[in-house]
Amino acid sequence: MTPNRTSPDFSPIAREYARSRPTYPPELFDYLASLLDRRERAWDCATGNGQAALELARHFGSVIATDVSAEQIRHATPHARVEYRVVPAEESGLDSDSVDLLTVASAIHWFDLDRFYAEARRVVRKGGVLAAWSYHAGRMEPPFGEILDRFYWDVVQPYFPPGSRLVDEGYASLILPGDPIQPPQFGMSADWNLDQMLAFVGTWSGTLEYIRRRGESPVPLVAEPLRQVWGDPAGVRTLRWPLAMRVSRL
Repeated sequence: MTPNRTSPDFSPIAREYARSRPTYPPELFDYLASLLDRRERAWDCATGNGQAALELARHFGSVIATDVSAEQIRHATPHARVEYRVVPAEESGLDSDSVDLLTVASAIHWFDLDRFYAEARRVVRKGGVLAAWSYHAGRMEPPFGEILDRFYWDVVQPYFPPGSRLVDEGYASLILPGDPIQPPQFGMSADWNLDQMLAFVGTWSGTLEYIRRRGESPVPLVAEPLRQVWGDPAGVRTLRWPLAMRVSRL
């Protein structure tokens, strides 16, 4: 475990983040719900714009969706069974043994893992499930994939916070508390035009840190080579993301 991770602040781009991220497959949430004999309450930790929380609401009586960023919560989509709260992952304020499922979508690598795991053990009932997943920069057919990979590894990767190394390795060294469950493979895909693709790249934490340190955006460094091979900028190209996932029963 690596404590005291530095979490990026997505608050300044909360609106863009909500608009520019791919959506998780419904089958993922069907699977998680199938692991439980009781589905009264789920906790979606680091909910961001509420994307996972809304899917959880299809299966659970209520969903508590938390995020440390009030701005992210402000741009989250309302739902009758989802209650949004602004709290850190490590101090949820939830009652002990009150949650059937705890999910962390694309965020556990930013947490103080020792403290978060202690909170998970406190909040999740015996027999409940903890699931964490993430995705990397994405895969595209040649030559687009090579351009995206070069931009990630050669330009912005050094600017990502240390926690992103877990994402680079596909959560291979992430060990959740409890008894591990081997999940099936899930993935996402999106058909995006060039502007949508560049908007996604613009929300990466490494891109934001590059801008903070250097005072300019690195996005033109990937935009120009993509424009040269994209064709009509309004035309769509497919981007795919396999999900790296860890699941355990507490």
